[in-house]
Parts: sequence; C-alpha cells; structure tokens
Amino acid sequence: MNALIEIEGLSKRFGSLTAVDDVSFSVGRGEVLGFLGPNGAGKSTTMKMLAGFVTPTAGTARICGHDVQQAPVAARRVLGYLPEGAPTYPEMTVIAFLRFVARIRGYRGGEATDRVEQAVALTTLADIRLQPIETLSKGFKRRVGLAQALMHDPPVLVLDEPTDGLDPNQKHEVRTLIARMAPEKAIVISTHILEEVDAVCTRAIIIAAGRVVADATPRELERRHPSGRLEEVFRAITQPAAA
Repeated sequence: MNALIEIEGLSKRFGSLTAVDDVSFSVGRGEVLGFLGPNGAGKSTTMKMLAGFVTPTAGTARICGHDVQQAPVAARRVLGYLPEGAPTYPEMTVIAFLRFVARIRGYRGGEATDRVEQAVALTTLADIRLQPIETLSKGFKRRVGLAQALMHDPPVLVLDEPTDGLDPNQKHEVRTLIARMAPEKAIVISTHILEEVDAVCTRAIIIAAGRVVADATPRELERRHPSGRLEEVFRAITQPAAA
C-alpha cells in the first residue's frame, strides 16, 4: 500500500504534561482512518503536529514523503486541513473568503473561479455564498472550513470533527462526500461520533493518555467485545488507560 501519511515516534510535551507519547502509524491511499479517543487523549495535538501547526518534541511526520518540519511548504501543498474550530475571517462573505483562499493557494483568473465554484458545490454552500461568515450557524461554518480544505484537491485530508454542528442531512452529505473522495486520497478523521466510524472509516485508531491503544478495522474492533458494539469496545479500551 502506498503510504501518503507516515508518523514515527511522534511525541509532544507541554512542561511536565505529555500530551502525545510515541505515536506511530501510516495511512495509505484509499484508507479513511478514524482517529478516536476521549477528551484530552491527544487527538487534536497529534493532528496539529501532522499538519505542521505544532512542533513535536520528538518524532517525525511526513505527508507524501515531505517532512512537515523540514519541508513545510511542500507538505502543506498536498494537505487539506480542517482544524478544530476552523478559524476564518468572520466579516468576510463565504465567497469572498474562498476566493481569498484560492489566491493564497496560488490560483488566478478562471482557474481560481473554477476552484471556488467546485468547493462551493462539493460542500453545498451555494445558498449562503453571499452571507458573512459570522452570521452562519456552527454547521455552516464547518462546511466553509471543509470547502477551504478541499480547494486544491489534495491527496491527503486531515479533518478534525468534520461533521461537528451539522444537522443529520448535512452529516449524511459530508459522509457521502468523504466516501466518494476516499479511493484517491488518504483521509484522517478525528471524531467522537462512533457512528461516523461505522459509516465512512476503513480503519480506526484509538488513542488514550497520549498513546495508541488500538489499531484495527471497525469490524475487528467490534469483535473484541461480546456486545459487538463499537461504543462498548471504546469504553472498555479507554477507561482503564484514562483512569
């Protein structure tokens, strides 16, 4: 399998607190990895290190062979990142913000217009394209964040809670979009919604207290508990580690 994401021995310490402790895994093209864990487990910190926004204390992360610390520009060119909170410019309209992102990505003229229109269509934002972002619901703000992550059609997507705040129909649309893109990309989704893992993920990693405690397909994880329920497996794995 062609690994587009490679993480080796990644650790992050904040003073005496070890937020991420020697995490290693890879993600190949065609994989959708669900990255799971209780609050404070180290999910978002790991994803920020992978995206190059937090410097690791130890270890390396590579995207399409580019070390995110040694070759940050090359790594970010092939990465679509939806961070927690998805910061934007709230006074901008949706379309103005996406045009700004297109310019930052180096697109001009007709190509910039095409990229923006495609991102709007993929994330179903046409009806609110002229609204200021600060007036949008949490769900629509997440979709604007997703649109900017998809703008350049990257081979790697790192999505932190991509359906947070979305209504059931919007969640279904985003999950369908992820499934449609999956064969050509390596996708990591951090989520606390276990049904999302069942719906779109081909593999799941569970992290607790900063360490990987499980790495398997959703079906394999479900077989670890008599109930066959992923939530029961999650509880059984994480509670002892978090205690």
